[in-house]
Amino acid sequence: MLDIRDPGTFQGPDAPADDDLATCVHCGLCLNACPTYRITGLETESPRGRIYLMTRWKRGDLPFTEELARHIDLCLGCRTCEAVCPSGVPYGRIIEGGRAEVERLRRPNPRSLLVRQALRRLLAHPGRLRTVGALTRAAQTLGLTGLVPQGRTLPRLTRAYRPPRGGVAPAPGPPRHRVAFLTGCVMPLLYPSAHEAAVRLLQLAGCEVWFPSDQRCCGALFAHNGDLEGARQLRDHNQHAFGMEDFDVLVVDSAGCGAHLKDFYPNLGRRVRDLTEFLDEIGLPPPEHEVRLRVTYQDACHLVHAQRIRHQPRRLIRSIPGVGLVEMAHSDICCGAAGLYGALQPQMSSRILEEKLDDLLATEAQVVVTANPGCQMQLEAGLRARGRTDVRVAHVAELIVEAYRPSAT
Repeated sequence: MLDIRDPGTFQGPDAPADDDLATCVHCGLCLNACPTYRITGLETESPRGRIYLMTRWKRGDLPFTEELARHIDLCLGCRTCEAVCPSGVPYGRIIEGGRAEVERLRRPNPRSLLVRQALRRLLAHPGRLRTVGALTRAAQTLGLTGLVPQGRTLPRLTRAYRPPRGGVAPAPGPPRHRVAFLTGCVMPLLYPSAHEAAVRLLQLAGCEVWFPSDQRCCGALFAHNGDLEGARQLRDHNQHAFGMEDFDVLVVDSAGCGAHLKDFYPNLGRRVRDLTEFLDEIGLPPPEHEVRLRVTYQDACHLVHAQRIRHQPRRLIRSIPGVGLVEMAHSDICCGAAGLYGALQPQMSSRILEEKLDDLLATEAQVVVTANPGCQMQLEAGLRARGRTDVRVAHVAELIVEAYRPSAT
């Protein structure tokens, strides 16, 4: 039995709503779309199985045990089920509420407590994150990060992304749009070149890009891991920061952050656009160079399923002269990254990744592009483990911007 603080049922302030749970008609169309069900074949590792368990918990028909809580923990939160559900079940909202209840009811174990402390003490504080980034770069130089499994998954850190002085990247001519840009928490540390490429593309499209100086982590990782109160605190802070000046849209180049902003921010969310969504809408100037590469595209779950953005990144990729886009099998099935899932559920994450790598390598692509830092890091680590350093992983913005650089070939 689970060591619990509160022996009661799912009745906390963030518990999944009865109306949300009731939208599931248990048709089973979600089963073969769910990565954990595809691997285990267990009903309890499917969306409808988890909804059934949460419904019974909330009614008090089932005791709250570690075994039952484990089924909530094992969910990736990829929301693939939402894309195939005929009843419109808001599974993303349900699983976040379920995880919040699990964290409320159980006594924190060392791992979950460490995750929550790390999120609140680091991600919400940009200065602390930069310090950790500098220490991690030093540790990588000394070869120390390879001593722990999580350290081996990190990309090679070089520098942190810094917004331009004055907080504005100007348009090359009269601005067509004034956009705000989310820098986020880990993206500036892990993939600064993706931010640089994204901002450059926005400028080429005629945008003046504004960076609120007081913006912080959007809170997506908090919400995905059951800390909805922490996510709300960051939401309140960011809505004030982005409300300090006027802009047309808030552009995000991280799929998980964009989905969270659209779903969780009641006012600001209506103005959020994914980078590929916005560039496809407003258009880029004609590419200046050919980019002769064989490319495949991995759909980030929170882009294709949560935001329903599938065709826009592909149209942008196909617009680059010389690029050959080869579709991989199951491109919209999760790669196993899912935020902190790889650290919290390493065995399942690895099993899902192995299937993804098989599909990816079957395309014989030279480059695989995606639109989320977690996916990028997961695919890079998997390819390194297989010794496939000949396959490059890039953010979609990094690929597109090559067509506008003199060095592109």
